[in-house]
Amino acid sequence: MSLDLLTYRNTAISHAMAAGLFGNVLDHEPVSAPGSGLTAAFWVSRIGPVPLGSGLNKTTARLELMARILTPADSEPQGEVDTAVTGAVDALLTAYTGDFEFGGNVRQVDLLGAYGTGLQAEFGYTSFAGGTTYRVATLTIPLIISDAWAQVA
Repeated sequence: MSLDLLTYRNTAISHAMAAGLFGNVLDHEPVSAPGSGLTAAFWVSRIGPVPLGSGLNKTTARLELMARILTPADSEPQGEVDTAVTGAVDALLTAYTGDFEFGGNVRQVDLLGAYGTGLQAEFGYTSFAGGTTYRVATLTIPLIISDAWAQVA
């Protein structure tokens, strides 16, 4: 029993790649401007136990993956920036809803927030060194993993 971050992250990444919308898909949060076009980046935000989902000798875990969709805010035509980012978010939310168990590797994607924040996206802007501003959507992808840790006396 343990968490298999590579499997969970790779499943999330494979859905992004299968969408065919991204010029770049990263397995980490970018620290520098990722370039032009749509980029998707994935990383872990938090991990903790799920009291209501745990048993007498095993603890269920909640692993929160984050994904950020980025595109330069000054892309032309500017009216299509939000359309592109929102379309990419919709594609990922559709994929994660449809693959509710992440290929059988988790109990569930916590779509509706039964154990905390549910599957969602928040929109905003971010800047990198050099002054490039990006339109971003940050997704919360909460995964519930049964029997992640043994409770040993």
